[in-house]
Amino acid sequence: MKTAKKEKAVFFFLLFCLPFLSSCAQYSSMELYQSGFLKRAQTKTNGMVQVTAVVPTREESARLFGRFVSETGVQPVWIRIRNNEQVPYWLFAVSIDPMYFSPHEAARKNHFFLGGFSNEKMDSVFRKRAIYPYISPGETVAGFVYTRLDQGVKAFTVDLKSPGRKGKSFFFYFELPGFQADSPGLEFRPKYKDAEVVNLESLAQLRKWIEGLPPSVFGKDGVSHADPMNLVLVGRVDDIMPAFTMRGWKPAESAHFSAVWKTIKSFVFGSQYRYSPFSPQYLYGRKQDLALQKARETINERNHLRLWFAPARFKGLPILVGQISRDIGVKLTGRISPLTTHVIDPEVDEARWYLEQDLVMSQRVYMLGLCKGVGYSSKLHPRLNMQGEPYYTDGLRLVLFFTDRPISFDEIRVLDWETPKDVRYLHKDVEP
Repeated sequence: MKTAKKEKAVFFFLLFCLPFLSSCAQYSSMELYQSGFLKRAQTKTNGMVQVTAVVPTREESARLFGRFVSETGVQPVWIRIRNNEQVPYWLFAVSIDPMYFSPHEAARKNHFFLGGFSNEKMDSVFRKRAIYPYISPGETVAGFVYTRLDQGVKAFTVDLKSPGRKGKSFFFYFELPGFQADSPGLEFRPKYKDAEVVNLESLAQLRKWIEGLPPSVFGKDGVSHADPMNLVLVGRVDDIMPAFTMRGWKPAESAHFSAVWKTIKSFVFGSQYRYSPFSPQYLYGRKQDLALQKARETINERNHLRLWFAPARFKGLPILVGQISRDIGVKLTGRISPLTTHVIDPEVDEARWYLEQDLVMSQRVYMLGLCKGVGYSSKLHPRLNMQGEPYYTDGLRLVLFFTDRPISFDEIRVLDWETPKDVRYLHKDVEP
């Protein structure tokens, strides 16, 4: 009986104290003009529309919003849009992050326990600082989009839509502190001599050049065959990268100790690691210029590709060549370095077909085709990559051409170069 009375007394005491406890959480945030993050902003112009963007650092976001929002998976991106045209535009925030947070959702993830009035104040700050998506003619709007946390690189497209028009797109790429990328980044360009660069002016010339490429990329010795070279991209990097970022492709982290340890933990616990390192492969005397991956549920499963700037241009546009494959597992190598390596899906054409579908969905591909070059190998007589993993293929390369404007499916031109063989042979133990 006495115990019950004591429990009831404690309950009412805590109930009485709740208002006082909630008032203990003090919330304050810094004004935008007090932070220096706007000095790093990038500005892009299309016609008479100007878009400025910047990604605050972890510490800057903490000062701006009064909480370490990155610890809850929130990464605010500041956007300013100046519309000097005679038509209105709508900002499609899904182009920045297809799974962005609403202002109230982002604030709620950062609420104090028993925050009371402080949490209400926080809600107000997050709402007031969110960007308004409608931009009238002659108007300027600015504010934050609350995106998911990315590491190392924040790449996104700001898409503006207007009734009855194609709209406008602006691509932004920010390198973030605390991340060692596998590849040198978008600013890197190989220093080819003029005499080394092949200028291709017709599709026939391009096709012949592609067919003459090596069947694979190589190991560091430049001789050992690695994965098949089954991918060619044509276009400006600022047109190619938005297609990948919109479809969720992420950069790879360099293979330093911390990254390798995260890879091992993800392997052991079956978790996702969106930036898992790549093993280096080589072409033109250097390792990959760009390394991108699209992780699936666990580290064992991902689509990944390596790209190199080629010493060639098509009608003045850059050409990137490389390889695409799908990882379906991780295994220990039995060596200290590298400690682990991925197991690729031997049906490498499936990864090529996946990439074609994925990038077409980005609405940045205006022309595509298949070209000879890799060379045919069957399931009964597969080739081996450097890790001794078998693969088989119809021997064709995917060629994709990119533009800076959204392209509908019925606008895409399919080149009449090569037709893929009947891929049903991949599921049989006989030659086609």
